[in-house]
Amino acid sequence: MSQLELIIPFGIPPANIAKDLLKEMRTPGLARLIACAGSTQARATDDFSRALGYEYWLADQFPPKEKANSPAIAWNRMKACDLTPEAGHWFILQPVHIHIARDHLVLTDQRRLNISEAESRPLFEQAKASCEEMGLQLLFGDAQTWFLRADDWVDLQTATVDAACGHNIDIWMPKGEFERPWRKLQNEIQMQWFTHEINAQREMRGAKVINSVWISGGAQSLNPALKQVCITTDYTQYPHQPAVENGRAPVLLDNLCEAAINSDWAQWLDNMQELEKNWFFPLLAGLQNKQIHSLKLVFSDAHKIASFDLTPWSLRKFWVKPSLHHLFSIS
Repeated sequence: MSQLELIIPFGIPPANIAKDLLKEMRTPGLARLIACAGSTQARATDDFSRALGYEYWLADQFPPKEKANSPAIAWNRMKACDLTPEAGHWFILQPVHIHIARDHLVLTDQRRLNISEAESRPLFEQAKASCEEMGLQLLFGDAQTWFLRADDWVDLQTATVDAACGHNIDIWMPKGEFERPWRKLQNEIQMQWFTHEINAQREMRGAKVINSVWISGGAQSLNPALKQVCITTDYTQYPHQPAVENGRAPVLLDNLCEAAINSDWAQWLDNMQELEKNWFFPLLAGLQNKQIHSLKLVFSDAHKIASFDLTPWSLRKFWVKPSLHHLFSIS
């Protein structure tokens, strides 16, 4: 394996707790890699961006503020779900839970809903009927991901689920000429699901109800720039992953996403230790014995993204002490 690229969403800790997290981290492998990489290349989106930094980076779509939108990836996601989209403008539609805070509505992390296919299918069928009443088409991808065709909604500005999660959703709600038809559809589905037996069953066992849908990723064609990523648990498995058309796919290590989005920093530290064990320390060894000739580490938080480049020659900086300073100073 000569080249390897890793993407680590939420590997950049929040500035307000970075020092506290740094005291608790036991990641000598990562510290050595970051210190030897030295300088970094960084870019950022604004605080109200409609996607996370790494989501824009994967799609190669860092937009100007006046055209902020979620990346156009619906066709690519459909292909990943073994669906062949008909010509038209397709969106990703996701079943979600929205809860009422003191004076606003907040979107819950979809990962923590644990929606099964047995639950998703009946809700999908009911949502599909509501879509068809408005002349719209809805397809099932998987339990968490459906696809909506709405050709007239080309200019609708949407936000990804993870960008909006945990915030007042008013800021991230769809904007544009067809936002009112979208709100009508969303409200119709919400009313249909309010009394659905699936939600009654979830409520009885203490699970959050599925009470709304979230729209994002509108696209009229495949995005050729969208990076195909490999998702695997540890470095030893990666060489056995199939290569993509232009070489091996970058590896997406999303271990930190759920913990960071839900501000569970104890879990974040535990997951970072897993990354150290399964990835960072083995990667350091791979560079040292020259099994890896080029390594790129791409870290992000909600708005910033930074990359660190290493080769075996980088490790010859024997005078450099292992340190996470270059990573934590991005905050």
